Amino acid sequence: MQTRKALVALAIAATFSNGALAQNIRGQISDAAGNPIANAEVHIDKEKTHVFTDENGRFIIENVNKGKAELHVSARNFNHYNQKIEVTEQDLNGLAITLSPTVMEIIDVHATPLHTSTIESAQPVNVLAADELRMKQASTLGETLKNEVGVHSSYYGPVSSTPIIRGLDGPRVLISQNGLDVGDASRVGGDHVVATEAATATQIEVLRGPATLFYGSGAIGGVVNVIDERVPTSSDTKIDYLLQHGSVADEDEASVSLNTGSKNFALHLDGFWRDSNDYDIPGFAENEASHGDEHEEEQEDEHEGEHEGEEHGEEAVEGTLANSASESSGFTIGASYLLDNGFIGFSYGRLDREYGIPGHGHGHGEEEEHEGEEHEEEEEENVFADLEQDRIQIISDLNFEDQFLSRIATKFAYTDYQHQEIENGEVGTTFKNDSIETRFDLYHQEWNGWSGAWTLHFKDSDFEALGEEAFTPPAESTTIALAWLEEKHFGDWLLQLGARVEHVKLTPNGEAEEHHEDEAHEGEEEHDEEHIMLAEQSFNPVSASVGLVWDYQPGYNLGFSASFSQRAPSAQELFSNGPHIGTNTFEVGALYNVVEHDDHLDIEVGEQDADIETSYNLDITWRKFEGDFGFIVSAFYNHVDDYYYQQDTGFFMEDGHEHGEEEHEDEALEEEHHDEADEHHDEEEGLPVFVYRQDDVDLYGIEAEFVYQLSAPLKASVFTDYIRAELSDGGNLPRIPPMRIGGQLNYQGDSLAAELAVTHYFKQDDIAEFETETDSYTMVDAHINYYLDGFGADTALFIKGSNLTDEEARVHSSFLKDDAPLPGRNITVGIRGSF
Repeated sequence: MQTRKALVALAIAATFSNGALAQNIRGQISDAAGNPIANAEVHIDKEKTHVFTDENGRFIIENVNKGKAELHVSARNFNHYNQKIEVTEQDLNGLAITLSPTVMEIIDVHATPLHTSTIESAQPVNVLAADELRMKQASTLGETLKNEVGVHSSYYGPVSSTPIIRGLDGPRVLISQNGLDVGDASRVGGDHVVATEAATATQIEVLRGPATLFYGSGAIGGVVNVIDERVPTSSDTKIDYLLQHGSVADEDEASVSLNTGSKNFALHLDGFWRDSNDYDIPGFAENEASHGDEHEEEQEDEHEGEHEGEEHGEEAVEGTLANSASESSGFTIGASYLLDNGFIGFSYGRLDREYGIPGHGHGHGEEEEHEGEEHEEEEEENVFADLEQDRIQIISDLNFEDQFLSRIATKFAYTDYQHQEIENGEVGTTFKNDSIETRFDLYHQEWNGWSGAWTLHFKDSDFEALGEEAFTPPAESTTIALAWLEEKHFGDWLLQLGARVEHVKLTPNGEAEEHHEDEAHEGEEEHDEEHIMLAEQSFNPVSASVGLVWDYQPGYNLGFSASFSQRAPSAQELFSNGPHIGTNTFEVGALYNVVEHDDHLDIEVGEQDADIETSYNLDITWRKFEGDFGFIVSAFYNHVDDYYYQQDTGFFMEDGHEHGEEEHEDEALEEEHHDEADEHHDEEEGLPVFVYRQDDVDLYGIEAEFVYQLSAPLKASVFTDYIRAELSDGGNLPRIPPMRIGGQLNYQGDSLAAELAVTHYFKQDDIAEFETETDSYTMVDAHINYYLDGFGADTALFIKGSNLTDEEARVHSSFLKDDAPLPGRNITVGIRGSF
C-alpha cells in the first residue's frame, strides 16, 4: 500500500520547465516532379505542435526549443520522411523536402516509446485510423480488428469479442488505452467485453516485437493500443460526430467528440450511445452438423420431412440469435494545461454496458420427459451481463534541453470495474477489478547515435469473483518492472534492442475448495468439500529482444526480429475452480489435480509448482512500399515452453447452484474418437470440465498483403494469413483460427469512395481432442461514402453492407461456435463528419 501511495504521488507531481526560447523552422514539401504537396503534416518529435503545409507546400513551425531533434513529415499517398536536425540560436530556413509516392497506407505508431510507423518496424504493425477506422468500427474491439492481417476475433456473439494475434489471446494480449491497461475482466473469460470503445477512438494499433517489452509479460502475444483524445494535447477546436443505423440487429448508434480550449488550456468531451436488439442469422442458431451424431442421423432418415423444430427443440427460433441484444453508453471529460515544453492532463471516463450472453436460451436432452418444465428451464438459462467502469487517467509529457534526460512521460490510471452476470433476474456472479497503474518513460539525449528510453512500471490489480458461480477466488496481482529499449541507425540498417525484468506476485485472498465424490446408495452421489488456503505465488520473468530493419534499396526493406520472452501465469490460470456460467464451462486451474476414477472425478489442490511460460520467437518481414505496387510478407515461428491452455477433459460437472455447491456427474466421458465424444456431450447434463494444462507448443505461420494501384482512383489488394499450433505430442491447440484469403477493390474519387471486399475462411480440421471441425465460409462486404461540401470537413453520407450473401458462418475460435453463428446480412446507413 505504501508503494501504491508513493507511486501515485510521483505520478501526479510534474516538473515544470520552460526551457530556453526556441527558433522557427521553415520549408517546402514537394513530390519528385517538383509539384507542391498541400496538407502534409509536419512536426518535431519532442514538440506538441503539428502544422500542415499550405497550397504551395510551405510550412512554418514556430518556437521550437533548441537542441537536437527529428523532423517528421507525412502525407496521404506518400512515404514518410524523417530528418535529424539541430535547432540553434538562428532560425532554420529553406528546408526543401521531397516525398516519394507509395501505394501502401503509412501511419505513425504511438504505442512504442520510440518513433516508428507501419513500414519502419522490425515486425508487422496493424493500424486503423481515420476513414478506415470509422468504416471497420464495430460494437466490440475484436470485431473491429478481425479483418486485419494476422488478427482474428474470439467472437462471443456481437456483444463480446477480443482480438486474437497469431493464435494468441486472453492474458497474452494486452488491451491498453493510451498506453495503459484497460483494467477490465476481458482476459478472464470470453464472455467479458473489453471495456474500451472504438466509437470515440482516433486510432487503434496492434503491435508485436521489441516495443511490447515496455508493456510487460502480459503482452507476450502483442499489444492492442486504443488511442483517443481524452487527455487533450491541443487547444484547437474540433468536433467529430457519427450517426448510424444497422439493420441486422436494428442497431442505433450516436457518438460525438469535442476538443477546444485557449492558449494554455485544452478541454475534451466525448460520449457515445448504442442500442441493439437480438440479431438476425441465417437459419437456426444451433449447429446441427456439430451437435449431430449417428443416432440423430437415423432419426432424420426416419422422420424426413417433419418440422425442423423437432431437431432444434420446440422453442428454437429460426432467423434470430436469442439473448444477443445489448445497450451501452459512455462519456469522457478531460483537460490539460499546455506548457512550452509539454503538457499535463487529467481525464475521467464512465462506461455502462448491458448485454445478453448467447448460448443459454435453449434447452435440450429432457424436453420430451419434462415438457411442462421446459419453459422454466429456459428462463433459468437466460443470462445477461451488466458492466460498469469508472476510469481516471493522469498523463504528462515534458521535454528538456541540454540535460541527460531529454523527455519524461508519466502515465497513471485508476480503474474501478464491475461486471455482474445475471441469471433469471438474479445476480449469479459479480466480477470486480480495482486496479492502479503507473508508468514513467525516461528518454535520454541521443548519445553516439543511440536513441532510447527506460520505463519504470507498476501495476496492481485486486480482482474478485463473488457469488454462487464464482469460478476463481479473489486474488491480488502486483507487478513491478524495469524495461530498456534502444535503437540506432547504421547507414541503411536500423538496430533495435530491448530488455525487461519484472517481479510478479499473485496473492489469493480466499479459500480454495477440494471436491471429492463418493458412491452413495442407489447410484446417487455424496459430495465432500475441503477448504484450504492457496499459497501466494511469485515470479520473476525476464525478456529480451533484438530487431533489424534493412533498407537494402529505395522503397524496400527487410525486417528481422528474435526475442526471448517469459510470462507469469494469471490468477485465473492458476486458481480457477468452479462453474463459469458465461462460457458454459467448469474451469479448473493449473494448481489443481483432476483425478479420474472409474465412476467419478476428484478435484484437489496439487503439490506441483506453477511454472513461468517461456517463449522463443523468430520473425522475418519483407516490404515494398514505393510505386504503384507494394507488399508486406511475413513469416514467424514461436516455440513456447510450459504453455498454459484450457483442455476439455471430456467430463461434466453439475453446477448445483440451487444448493450453493458444485456436484459431479455420476458418469465420466470415455476418451474415444470425436463422433463418440460429441454423442456423449449431447447426452450428458451439466458443464464440461476444462482444465488449465501446461505443454510445449510450436506456433508458426505466414501473413501477406499485396496492393496494386490499377489507376489513379482504383486500387486492388489481396491478403492471406495462416496459423499452425502444435503440442509437443503432435496434437493441436484448441480454437486456433483457420487459414483465410481475401481481396478488396477500392475506388477513391473527389466526392465518392467505395470498397468491395471478399474474404474466404477455410475449413478448420486441425483440431484438439473433443473439439469439432468448423466448415469454410465466404464473407462479402461493401461500403460507399459520399462526401458533402459545405457541411464541415470530411462530412460523408455512407452505406455499408456486411455478409451480403447472408452466409451461415461460425467462428472456430469461439466457445459459442455451435450456438452463435455470425450475423446475417446487415445494411448500415449513416452520416459522419467534423467541424
